[in-house]
Amino acid sequence: MNHNYHNLPLSNHLNILAFSQLFRSTTNSYKYLFFYSILDILSQRLFDDSESISFQELMIEMLANAWYPHTFFRLSFGKQDRIANKLDSLDLRVNTTVLKFNSSDKIALKEIISQNNLTAIITDFKKNVPFRLLRPFLLEKLRDFDVNYEVVKKTPEIASQYFSILKPLYRFNANTYQDSTAILLHPDWVEYFKQNFIIIKGWVTWEWLQYMQKNNQNVPNLVNKLFAPEKRNSLTNQANYWRFILEKQPIKCIYSGQILNKNSISIDHYLPWSFVAHDHLWNLIPTMNNINSSKSNNIPSSQYLAKFIQLQHQGLTISHQYLPRKDWLKYTENYLLDLKISHTEDLLNFELLTNIYKRHFQPLISIAKIYGFNDNWTYS
Repeated sequence: MNHNYHNLPLSNHLNILAFSQLFRSTTNSYKYLFFYSILDILSQRLFDDSESISFQELMIEMLANAWYPHTFFRLSFGKQDRIANKLDSLDLRVNTTVLKFNSSDKIALKEIISQNNLTAIITDFKKNVPFRLLRPFLLEKLRDFDVNYEVVKKTPEIASQYFSILKPLYRFNANTYQDSTAILLHPDWVEYFKQNFIIIKGWVTWEWLQYMQKNNQNVPNLVNKLFAPEKRNSLTNQANYWRFILEKQPIKCIYSGQILNKNSISIDHYLPWSFVAHDHLWNLIPTMNNINSSKSNNIPSSQYLAKFIQLQHQGLTISHQYLPRKDWLKYTENYLLDLKISHTEDLLNFELLTNIYKRHFQPLISIAKIYGFNDNWTYS
């Protein structure tokens, strides 16, 4: 019995065991993206099961869901996977700085994808995925067909014939493989997804994460890179911290050498957000708007690292001197956890802090380079 069977909500009239085996023996990302995209479309349609979902609509949703981890976070989808190549083959002129990770951006992204000719991609996708996904539900009826080619060809007919008896997730809009261009979800499954949406979405996310971890073993904070967050977090607290430091002592921008004005600072992720996917203070420093925009998704040249560490040490020393201890400990919590520091006092020792940062940053920058991030940005 599948281990995950116990984690899924039970049903008296649906085959939950078959459902739990959707992602067994999965060698590429198509199945995860396909099912996840079905859930997204259902949610957008407010769980109305009356209309079919075309392969075209599903492919657009799948490519939009794959765009963030592939293009923005540069994750690997696996050696056998073709979805990344499909995305790269399209003419997608998306300005990543414009995307603020909200639902309207996804609508805009889907619109850009839909302007491309997707015929070849849909033909490739159709060879297997929509038909193979139904196999656990129709196992008994498909046993006679040994060859995968035969299973795929027979699935539309059998799914239609046993739709009300075996209740597979969906059937097709035709009884032949050639004529199938859309799926019609079983109303009982739509109801099940509606009632248990958060659990089902959490389950498929967990399965997708397990798959992606195998293909991105050294990538930090992978869980936050699989899907675009609905909204990027505000950096108000972090900006307030650096404004507090600026009130106590003048600070120079590490890139331009100019004295910073506390009323017009911009908070910079030294290692790009699209690589670390967090807003922890140990990676954030104040700079100016134009410099932050110019730096974009790049990693600064190694010539800036010593200045970055010096500025971090300056901030930690001043905040330790002037803030109440409980506030200082709250600000420095992530330094200890993420940089694996045992004693808070080590943060105030410049030599120790330099060694800690170098030990932590060097492997991260090496990994980022492998994933295509430029590590030699300089301000000019």
